[in-house]
Amino acid sequence: MHTSIRRVIFAAFVILFGLGSPGVWAQSAGNAGTIYGTVTDSTGAIIPEATVTAENPVSGYSRITTSDSAGKFQFTNLPLNPYHVSVVAKGFSKSAQDVVVRSSVPVTIKASLSVGAASTVIDVTGSDLVEDDSTFHTDIDRGLFNKLPLESQSSSLSSLVTLSSPGVAADSNGLFHGLGDHASNSFSIDGQPITDQQSKVFSNQIPSNSIQSIEVISGAPPAEFGGKTSLVIQVTTRSGQGVTKPTGSISTSYGTFGSATGAVDLSYGGKNWGNFVEVDGLNTGRFLDPPEFTVFHDKGNEVNVFDRIDRQLTAVDSIHLNLNYSRSWFQTPNSFDNLNVQNVVSGGDGANPIFANVGNADQRSKIGTFDISPTYTRTIGANSVFNFGPYIRKDQYDYYPSGNPLADLGPPNLQNQTIAQTRSLTNAGVHTDLSYVKGINNIKIGANYSQTFLRESDTLALVSNTFNSPCTDAAANPVPGFSDPSQCAAAGFVPNDGNLATALGSSTLAFNPNLLPFDLTRGGGFFNFTGRTDVKELALYVQDQIKAGNWLFNLGIRGDLYNGLTVARQAEPRVGVAYSVKQTNTVLRLSYARTLESPFNENLVLSSQGCGNVVLSPLLLCSPGVSGNLEPGFRNEFHAGLQQAFGKNLVISGDYIWKYTHNAFDFSVLGNTPITFPIDWHNSKIPGFALRADVPNFHNLSAFVVMSSVAARFFPPQVAGAGATVGQGGFPFRIDHDERYNETTHLQYQVPVKHAPWVGFNWRFDSGLTAGSVPCYNVTDPNSSCGAPITINGQPGIDLTSLTFDQQFQAGLTCDGVAATPTQGFNQCLASQLTSKLVAIPAPGTENDDKRPPRIQERSLFDLSLGQDNLFNGDKKKWSLRLTGVNITNKYALYNFLSTFSGTHYVTPRALTAELGFHF
Repeated sequence: MHTSIRRVIFAAFVILFGLGSPGVWAQSAGNAGTIYGTVTDSTGAIIPEATVTAENPVSGYSRITTSDSAGKFQFTNLPLNPYHVSVVAKGFSKSAQDVVVRSSVPVTIKASLSVGAASTVIDVTGSDLVEDDSTFHTDIDRGLFNKLPLESQSSSLSSLVTLSSPGVAADSNGLFHGLGDHASNSFSIDGQPITDQQSKVFSNQIPSNSIQSIEVISGAPPAEFGGKTSLVIQVTTRSGQGVTKPTGSISTSYGTFGSATGAVDLSYGGKNWGNFVEVDGLNTGRFLDPPEFTVFHDKGNEVNVFDRIDRQLTAVDSIHLNLNYSRSWFQTPNSFDNLNVQNVVSGGDGANPIFANVGNADQRSKIGTFDISPTYTRTIGANSVFNFGPYIRKDQYDYYPSGNPLADLGPPNLQNQTIAQTRSLTNAGVHTDLSYVKGINNIKIGANYSQTFLRESDTLALVSNTFNSPCTDAAANPVPGFSDPSQCAAAGFVPNDGNLATALGSSTLAFNPNLLPFDLTRGGGFFNFTGRTDVKELALYVQDQIKAGNWLFNLGIRGDLYNGLTVARQAEPRVGVAYSVKQTNTVLRLSYARTLESPFNENLVLSSQGCGNVVLSPLLLCSPGVSGNLEPGFRNEFHAGLQQAFGKNLVISGDYIWKYTHNAFDFSVLGNTPITFPIDWHNSKIPGFALRADVPNFHNLSAFVVMSSVAARFFPPQVAGAGATVGQGGFPFRIDHDERYNETTHLQYQVPVKHAPWVGFNWRFDSGLTAGSVPCYNVTDPNSSCGAPITINGQPGIDLTSLTFDQQFQAGLTCDGVAATPTQGFNQCLASQLTSKLVAIPAPGTENDDKRPPRIQERSLFDLSLGQDNLFNGDKKKWSLRLTGVNITNKYALYNFLSTFSGTHYVTPRALTAELGFHF
């Protein structure tokens, strides 16, 4: 084990077992807060057994506790939000007040009750629905998202963010694009920063059943956040502290595609300690989103274990520990082109190679993730809290090729290589901060140091018998067989030196002798690549939230020091201002942030160094002239927005966004595999808007709507990284996560009868991601990827030979009313006769990669859930039943098509699931 990792683990054990003795009051750690209080009457006498409720009507958060014999009460592990706190006691009138929790510094309140009639009604006003915060964000608590019908069981946190947060474009395999960027998202799990990718093809996510609340920051990020900041997802996990009577649940479900789940969670503890543990598992026949609507070769399983331990050591010292382990195994879904693959089995270096059926592609992946994150918290006086948290997190990724590597051959435009990979990403570090709250100031000073250990091992070989052909025919088409251009003439072929291809305008690549030893179709072997680096990052920040009358100012500065394959230093000011108009329940806000954009870590070494290797460069399809190591970039982003409450039943919040990024990052993918590489474009410009509207509980109905329109304009050239092929004309283009408009509407209704069911409903509309590989016709605009135009009987035509028949079927192409099938398609079609219900083909002469690119067709998906939380009217022990339908109309639609960065994937067909639970 690396010395630095040992030191981090040692420090964690010192913190956990070397401190103090139990105390009186509990404290929150990480990114959560605490409310302390005392209930008295008008004379100052204490009132025990008063019922105290803390509620945020917008997020759905609600907790109830009781004052003790000394009249004291406490709420710990509170997400940082405003709360409406009400107190009722027998024989007294109700007391209510609004409390803002925006720091880990405990908030102390007093509740004085006067003698009068008791009331249990919680009065919510318009002022309870708005926050005087300069940063646009979305808050959702477990009470709301637990009843959301989610598309993905294996990446439920990503599905939750996609459905509930504005500015998020949905993509396949748990990916989501926040505010025009690909995966530029960071997670803060109880204060632990995680900036590495969390989709199901990179890592295993924390299970949603362990989450109490999330806050998604889509505005300009405060100074404490860095690395990947298009979206910052703050997660507060569930805690067992204060749960003096153990509670928990056991559930199991079964549904479409043979999907079966099982989960157990348990909360238990006391006033000064607690434990929450959750274990769940999944087995399904549709783990990833496949390139065919028909589901096959798509099995996968997953297991998660999460444990949170809280312990109060003294009146001022506490510890908090998160432990998480997850393991997933899954197949790479096949297309029909991956079945019964024909390839050279012998004689590949001669004039008469022998072809045979080498079987179906059978590529698989395994990911193991563990996370250890302790936090020590000390309260210093009445106004300060100190947090110190070492952490270590590791993703181990293993990718396995087909048993017969020759079966990994895909269409020529998709996959020419086979690859096996073992890589690991270990992130060890420490975060620490000091919060001070007094008067108008809410100050936070902090630091984060992390060291990411990247270890990559790849084994590659060529499996296409025509990708590196020594010979071509007279039309410059490559032919299988042969091992040297000198053999061509005797067989009636032309040596493939590139001259004939250039003269005829063919895309055939000249024979590369460097690849011959690694061409399995010509008797070659495997090429091995081993890469490693340590990425060291240090961040220092100071921020202050200043409340002055109706004004609120967020002022901060952050310094990032990045030291990986390249080095970057940057000072990053963050400024925000909000003004509250109390009379109308309006908040106006402006904000600005400068951020350091660091490269993605996944396959960073291979992407940075592979294009400089004479063997790897053609296997990775590197773009000519692209430099080596990916350089960190910088971003300037501006936000202007408002929040408006209409009475107590509706609140709307929105932002206009403008972001400029120099060195804009994205990903490229290797063929039909989940192996992707970070790449670096010269710059990007991202304007747009995001909007969210919430209807808190109104006569048992709650609802929210999120909508956005965010452009993602990228500007060539590609300056680093492997594998991209777009934007070579030098003109700006819409990258494949650009979406003109998307919207989610969620309705949730509790039938107003005792022990009645509830209903949840989602409508998700997507106008469609950019799809640059869609065939089109254009001869007038240089900013077009349509390719060379052809004519058919003197009329504009489209050449379709670059697509296999199955790919034409995947795109839903129809020529003159005849639809393509996996085995029968078209070589060409009149531009006026080529149509599709799955992809949007620009009219002839109108395609433009920047202004009017081809796209996936718009789609509306509908999800429904129906549940009963207490089937048999139990008191302490309850049975629940839940029925969920995803894509209940069975919409036939794509996420993307031959995306340079994602491939082809269909949305989930109709999936029905029944879940039975026991709660105690």
